[in-house]
Amino acid sequence: MVLSRLISIIDRVRPPLEAHAHCDLPCGVYDPAQARIEAESVKAIAEKFQESDDEVFRERAIFIKEERAELCKHHLWVLWTDYFKPEHLKKYPELHELFWTATKLAGEAKGSVDPKKGQELLDAIAKIDKIFWETKGEKKAA
Repeated sequence: MVLSRLISIIDRVRPPLEAHAHCDLPCGVYDPAQARIEAESVKAIAEKFQESDDEVFRERAIFIKEERAELCKHHLWVLWTDYFKPEHLKKYPELHELFWTATKLAGEAKGSVDPKKGQELLDAIAKIDKIFWETKGEKKAA
């Protein structure tokens, strides 16, 4: 009872912070497909942007493309920081460079309307995807 009151008082003085994460367990469910789908959206939106003369559409396209690029970075970071372990880095020493490059490309694609940037991002994710499935001991899911 006393502890409950104390916690209640502390919560009023300093409210608890809200945490955001891929999974708070961690759940163990990881797949580069999440990043790939966002990158495909980035590329497709850039293509649609190039094809359109509608200023309202183009403005919305930029906003949505930037959101998708940021989500792509998020999914890459989750894989990089939560899934891959030191033993993976021993076998695949290029992992840090691949993730660094992919997240940088996501940032470049976020700030560009050139579909080529989206394709470069997809190519980088494909390299990560290949290693991911090798570490799982499986072939890529169809």
